[in-house]
Amino acid sequence: MVAVALARKHSRRIVVDGRAYRWRLRSRPTYSRGLCWTPCAFAVEDHDRPGRMLIVTTDQPHLSNWLNRPAEPVLPGQVARAVRLAVQAGWDPSSSGVPFHLDQSDGFAASA
Repeated sequence: MVAVALARKHSRRIVVDGRAYRWRLRSRPTYSRGLCWTPCAFAVEDHDRPGRMLIVTTDQPHLSNWLNRPAEPVLPGQVARAVRLAVQAGWDPSSSGVPFHLDQSDGFAASA
């Protein structure tokens, strides 16, 4: 499996502990996220030299879900916390390989 770098368009820059990253949340939900079957997720990678991507699964529905379930936006503070947790868990953004997954979906209740 080959990881694809985040497009600069629609990605946001964030600096965590002195290192710059880019992160992106899909503006439109996938089918399963639109129906609130799976929670919202976002991707993070090194800003200057994309390598191993971080995929973070949240405990919230996508903000643009089709069922109008209450949802909170993903904020930069949440992204920074996720980056710190992933680095502590062994994510090295400068390495190559399959994406590193950080699952923070405890408490997500999928729609029936």
